[in-house]
Amino acid sequence: VVHCVDVLTDSQYGNFVDNLRLYVRGGSGGMGLPRLGGQGGKGGDVWVVAQKEMTLKRVKDKYPQKRFIAGVGTNSSVRALRGQKGEDQEVLAPPGITVTNDDGKVLGELNTEGDRVLVARGGQGGSYHSEFLPSKGQTRQIRLDLKLIADLGLVGFPNAGKSSLLTALSHAKPQIASYAFTTLRPEIGKVMYEDHKQISVADLPGLIEGAHMNRGMGHQFLKHVERTRQLLFVVDVCGFQLASKTPFRSAFEAVQLLIKELELYKEDLPCKPAVLVVNKMDLPDAEDKLTELQEQLLNPHEFSHLLPDDMVPKNNMVFRHVVPISAATGFGIAHLKTCIRQSLDKDASMDDSSTFILALHPCLRLSMENTDGDDVTHSHNPGKGVVVLPSPYDHTMDRVTEVEKEG
Repeated sequence: VVHCVDVLTDSQYGNFVDNLRLYVRGGSGGMGLPRLGGQGGKGGDVWVVAQKEMTLKRVKDKYPQKRFIAGVGTNSSVRALRGQKGEDQEVLAPPGITVTNDDGKVLGELNTEGDRVLVARGGQGGSYHSEFLPSKGQTRQIRLDLKLIADLGLVGFPNAGKSSLLTALSHAKPQIASYAFTTLRPEIGKVMYEDHKQISVADLPGLIEGAHMNRGMGHQFLKHVERTRQLLFVVDVCGFQLASKTPFRSAFEAVQLLIKELELYKEDLPCKPAVLVVNKMDLPDAEDKLTELQEQLLNPHEFSHLLPDDMVPKNNMVFRHVVPISAATGFGIAHLKTCIRQSLDKDASMDDSSTFILALHPCLRLSMENTDGDDVTHSHNPGKGVVVLPSPYDHTMDRVTEVEKEG
């Protein structure tokens, strides 16, 4: 008998929408008037516009047909030789959206409220050059993809306790059960602080070995990982075994395999700031196993023989905090919330300091190199020294290599 807690119906669970495919069509132009040389009005355009409080779920619910068609331009007439432009159609979407066509070409991005992306142009009105015949509006299928779905993404193998942790941290009510694979779509929870600060946490589908090759939820999971600011690794202190035919993995092995799966999908993913949560501390022998894990994390190379050679991460991952908790009893949750806040505030202050440095030194010439050695930015530099501009969200950047005096 499988015991389930707070199992939600389909209408309640899986309501999160992170991408939409829409049909958009610009309005046709208006007819020209040959005998008087009148020009028909241009067809309306279709725009995607960023608006706070809007979600893709609301767009989907409000427009179930997912069709957006702009207005037709008015015909030229004796009273109005120049026809009026057709009415524009606006698709409201949340900030943080990338707009692409079906081929994956990026049409634009919505980063802040009020940003607009033209996705379908209206047709031209009839005129002398077109024998007074109008043209049809542009037609295309577009995709709206959320670039950033949460501040934190929970990363872990199935049954590590991610959903229970999300419930303990926030008011979200994800599906929870004592078997693997209960989270099929992202569940977003909000962590509230006494100063009214809110941090969003995404419970992502459970990762399995081979996810980088699209096994299990595979690329769907890893796509979501890319779109969180920081990572919250969650492991069972007593280890994990997916099925009777798969090998048992200790907590240390689970951490290393998670890092490797991220690395194989996209090499810079493990460079995101991360906190390690060691869950299920209420189980027997948990303290001894935690001590063992901490020792192994300090010297991971000495224990790399525990894993197949092809599953050993290229680089060590340094966690900002290692926090033992029990999502079931509430042990360590308050401390974890403090660590999460410190980690995100650290990145926010680093981001502010980089902006401050640029404001003070507008003439700096910085030659920044990424891991491939490609120059990233160049501007003029009057002085000499080394200036490090931390950027918590661009982890491909390795170092600032030179700030040198010219002349």
